[in-house]
Amino acid sequence: MNLSTRLRLSLMMFAQYFVWGVWWVPFGAYLSRHGLDASIGTIFSTQGWAAIAAPLFVGAIADRYFSAQKVMGVLHLMGGGFLLALSLVGADAGVMFAATLGVLLCYMPTIALSNTVAFAAMTNGERQFPAVRVFGTLGWIVGGILVGQVLHAEQTALPIQIAGGASLLYGLYAFTLPKTPPQAKEGKVSAVSLLGLDAIKTGDKSFWTLIICSLLLMIPVAFYHAYANTFLVEVGVDAAATVQAIGQVSEVGFLLLLPLFFRWVGMKGVLLIGMVAWAVRYVLFANGFDANGPIMPLLLGGLVLHGICFDFFLVAGTIWVDKHFPPETRARAQSFLALVTWGVGSVIGSLLANQIYVANTVSPTQHDWSTIWLIPAALSATVAVVFLLSFRDRKKAAANA
Repeated sequence: MNLSTRLRLSLMMFAQYFVWGVWWVPFGAYLSRHGLDASIGTIFSTQGWAAIAAPLFVGAIADRYFSAQKVMGVLHLMGGGFLLALSLVGADAGVMFAATLGVLLCYMPTIALSNTVAFAAMTNGERQFPAVRVFGTLGWIVGGILVGQVLHAEQTALPIQIAGGASLLYGLYAFTLPKTPPQAKEGKVSAVSLLGLDAIKTGDKSFWTLIICSLLLMIPVAFYHAYANTFLVEVGVDAAATVQAIGQVSEVGFLLLLPLFFRWVGMKGVLLIGMVAWAVRYVLFANGFDANGPIMPLLLGGLVLHGICFDFFLVAGTIWVDKHFPPETRARAQSFLALVTWGVGSVIGSLLANQIYVANTVSPTQHDWSTIWLIPAALSATVAVVFLLSFRDRKKAAANA
């Protein structure tokens, strides 16, 4: 891969995650400010519904009939229009849900498509992809800094409008990216294979333990996605979106450390640490404020844990699947894991989080955050215990059989 291609792909990744992060992080606080406090979790469940639909679209249409970069361009142009429309929606929960779903139905398929474009243009994806993908994290960080520190616009429609404009520009740029023709083989295609549901034929108990624990852990994970920014704003953290970007910086650092932890504690140890980290971060959040305002050391500790929470659980889970399935079934197993986590788990978690948030609302500007955070902390800890007692690496299990 030459330098020109590397720069073009890096800009693609930067734009891909800037478009999402610049509005999605402060979106909960925006909804609360505009009278939709009781619907935040429900509206955030649109991410899960869109994640369920994404593999169907990519596998059945985008991956079989059209060049990936062109489909990505069209989707971002459409998504930009939806974002600009979303910024004009008033305090109507139903319309807001529909508009947000429209945005994410356009956006979520482009995550896989951007990866497809990148890998197709690389000569050694395993070595070259991480250095390009890190620009996506940088795009997310820049979005948070722009909204929180530069514009101080977290509770306004401006982040959504910026995302809309950026999505339109990115959509045009996508048509200039390296040509990536359809890669799927001809023949019949089914929803079962596209969603990876045929992976359930495996009798590997370790895989099922990982799937069940991943599904259960995504329920408390959804609390963070829906309410972290709202929480930080309410307890008085200045430039909350910028402060949250610390989590993405941590994500980069711990991703680099992940191979070392695999050597030190093994795959099971890494996954367990990731699950426990979610419980610890929520305990820190639950105790990270008092009557005088935020207790920043505790809140910052919870945010810094994002790297462990994300990399040691979600990234490590995909690595385990990649290593434990043969090439011919690997993609379907990954699709099934994504369906369970970002799809089903996110929907259930967002809806449950919404109920708990509403039940602990004292007033539109005051919530019992200690209770709100301790519930997902307990859920995370329970999942970690179940995983500790039931997960066995397949290779070790085979050796002991």
